Amino acid sequence: MRKRRILRRLLIAGGVGIILAVAAFGVAWAMTPIPDSTQKQATAQGSVIYYRDGKSVIARQGVDRRNVELAKVPQHVRDAVIAAENRSFYEDAGVSVKGTGRALWSTLTGQQLQGGSTITQQLVRNYYSGLSQERSVTRKIKEIMISIKVDQSKSKDWVLEQYLNTIYFGRGANGVQAAAQAYFGKDVGKLSVAEGAYLASVIQQPSRFADPKGADLEAAQARWRSVVEAMRQSGTLGAQEAAAQTFPVLKAPKKPFVLRGQAQYMLDQVTAELNRRGYSDEDISSGGLRVVTTFDKKLMQAAEKAVKNTVPAATPKQVRTGLAAVDPSNGEVVAFYGGNPKLTGYDNAFSAKVPAGSTFKAYTLAAALNNGLELSTLVNGNSPMRVASDPTHPIPNDSGRSYGTIDLVRATQNSVNTAFVDLGQKVGLDKVAATAEAAGIPVAQLQPHQAAATFPLGVASVSAVQNASGFSTFANKGVHVEAHVVKSVTDAKGAKDVIKPASARAVAEQAAADATYALQQVVKYGTGTAARLYDRPVAGKTGTTDESKSVWFNGFTPQLAVAVDMFRSDNKTVTVPGYGVQFGGQLPAQVWRAFMTEAMRGKPVEEFPEPSDYGYTSPYDNNPYDNRYDNPYAPRDPQSPYDGWDQPDPRQPTGPDETTGPRFTEPPQTQVPDDTQGPPDLGDDGGRSTDQGTLVPTTEPDGQGPVRSPAG
Repeated sequence: MRKRRILRRLLIAGGVGIILAVAAFGVAWAMTPIPDSTQKQATAQGSVIYYRDGKSVIARQGVDRRNVELAKVPQHVRDAVIAAENRSFYEDAGVSVKGTGRALWSTLTGQQLQGGSTITQQLVRNYYSGLSQERSVTRKIKEIMISIKVDQSKSKDWVLEQYLNTIYFGRGANGVQAAAQAYFGKDVGKLSVAEGAYLASVIQQPSRFADPKGADLEAAQARWRSVVEAMRQSGTLGAQEAAAQTFPVLKAPKKPFVLRGQAQYMLDQVTAELNRRGYSDEDISSGGLRVVTTFDKKLMQAAEKAVKNTVPAATPKQVRTGLAAVDPSNGEVVAFYGGNPKLTGYDNAFSAKVPAGSTFKAYTLAAALNNGLELSTLVNGNSPMRVASDPTHPIPNDSGRSYGTIDLVRATQNSVNTAFVDLGQKVGLDKVAATAEAAGIPVAQLQPHQAAATFPLGVASVSAVQNASGFSTFANKGVHVEAHVVKSVTDAKGAKDVIKPASARAVAEQAAADATYALQQVVKYGTGTAARLYDRPVAGKTGTTDESKSVWFNGFTPQLAVAVDMFRSDNKTVTVPGYGVQFGGQLPAQVWRAFMTEAMRGKPVEEFPEPSDYGYTSPYDNNPYDNRYDNPYAPRDPQSPYDGWDQPDPRQPTGPDETTGPRFTEPPQTQVPDDTQGPPDLGDDGGRSTDQGTLVPTTEPDGQGPVRSPAG
C-alpha cells in the first residue's frame, strides 16, 4: 500500500512537472519571436574600388562577401555542404533531437563534444541579431526555438541560400561566392565536385584548413574524403563518380590587401565624393558597392614617373610637387600625383591649396574677352603701376621692367603684371571672380581676395585639381564640366548609377578660343616654352607667386588639361639645389611636358579653334620658323634629355622685348622627398598683406627663363 502511495505521488509530481515544463515552454515559445533584424556582419558585403577600366582593383573596403542566389550555386556544391553539415536538412524541423541533446550535454558539462547544430541553427546563430555566441543553456534554448520557427515560416531553400551567403570559409571569405574566389579563383558556378566538397570541408575548421600544410593538410584531405563519402552515402554522388574524385589544387592565398603608392589618396577622394553624392560610410564598407573611378592606371603611373624623374633628388623634403590631369570633355580626373603617402597625411593634388600665381591671369583674360574686350585691346604694361584704390603701394613687374602699351596677346605671352592689373580694372574684378568661379574655382577661395587690385595676378589659393579643371574649360570651348573621380556605382542588387557631372557654359565659345590662342603664345614664345611638345599644339600659363612660394605650369591640349605646382609646406621660397629659385617655366613646366609626352603618346593630333579676327596680327604669324611640325627649336625626341633650349632662337625679337634665356636640360631619374606636415592653404600669404591692406603682387620672370643652368 505504501509503495502505491509513493508511486502515485511520483506520478502526480511527474505530471505536474511535465505540465509546468510544457507551460514554461509555451511561455518561452510565445516570448521568443524571430528577430526582425540581422547582424550587420552577417549581411555586410564589402565594396570594391576599381580603376576606370572596371577590372583593375584600387582598394577593397569592408567584409569580403558577395551574395549569390541559390539557383546560381551548383547542385553538387549544395549537396556537399548538406552532406558535411546536416544530412537531414530537408527532412528535419530545423533542429536535430540527437544533436541538440548532445550539444546541451556539452554545454552543461563543459566537454567539447561533436557539435549538434543543424544548418538552420547555425544560420540563426550567425544571421539574426540578439543571439550571442556564448555557450549557455538559455542561449541554446532560444536558438532552438527560433530555429523551429524559422523552419516553419521559411522555405528550406531560403535557409540554405542565407546560410551559404553567411557562413565563414576562412581566408577572409564570407559566403560561398567569396570562398570560391579565395580558394580557386573562380565564381561559385564554375566549381567542380571536388572543389565544392573542399569548401564544405572547410566550414568545420576554416582557420586550420585555409592554407593547410603538413599535418593540417593530411587532416584537410581526410575531411574532404569524408565529405565525398557522405555525398555517396546520401545518394547525391554515384559510387564511380565518387571514386574518381581527386583532391583539388588550392590557389595560393592572397596577401592582405594593402594600399600602395597613390591608392590611399585615390580611396580618400573616392570616399569623399561618394559621401557628397549620398553614399554613407556604412554603404561603402558593407553595401557591396562596385565603384568604377575615373583614374587611368597607366596615366597614374606616368604622373608619378614624371615627377620622380624630373624633380632632383636633392630637392628639400619641404618642397612638394602636385600634378592633376582632367579630361576637358567630361570633367574626369584621369590622373594625379599627390606625393609620398608614407611621409605625409595629405596629398598635393586635391588637399593642398596654394596661390595660383600668374596662372590666374588666364581667368582674367577670359573674363575680358567674354565681356566685350578683344585680343587687340591695349593695356598699360609699364612698371610700376599705381591704382586709385591704393596709390601709395605701387605694383611692379618682374625686375621693374616696363613694356609700354601692349595688347592682350603680348601681355599674356610675357605674363606682364601691370597689364593684367590694368585689365582687371577695365573689365571689373567682380567679372574676373565670376569667370573663375564658373570655371570651377570655389567662391569661398576667391572672395577674400577679389577686392584687391592684384586679384588678377593670382593671390587666391587653388589646388592642382581645381586649376586643371579651370583650364579644361578653355579646352572644352568654354564649357566647364564638374571635376569628379567616380564614373559609376553599382549596388549589391546590380542597379547601376552612372555619374552625370554638372556642366555649364563659363565663357562664350569664341572667348575661350581667343583665350586659348593667347595661351598658345605663352608656350610658343613666352614664359612657358619648356612645356612645348614636339608633335602637337599646346596652350598654357606659367605661374610664380611673390618670392616663389608657389610655382606653377598649367596647360592643355584639346584632349587633356594638366596642372603642375611646386610649393613648400612651410611657405618659404621654392629653391632646388643646383637649380636655384624656381619659376613656373622651369621644373613645373618640365614635369608637365614629361607627363604629357606619355599621356599624348599615340593620341591623334587635334588643333585648337581659330581665334577671332580682331585686327590683331602676331609678328610671328608669317614667320617661316613657326611650324611646330618642322621646327628646329622644338624638341625632336621626347625621350631625349637634350632639346636645344640652351641655344638662342632666331625667331625671337631683340631689344627690350626679348624673351629668350637659358633653358634646363632634363635631370636624371630621381625621387622627390616629402615631409610630414599638414596640407597648406597659403592663400593669405601668397600675396602678402601690408598694413594698408594692399596685396603685394605675384611676380613672373617675364619670359626671361631660368636664372641659371643646373649643376653639371
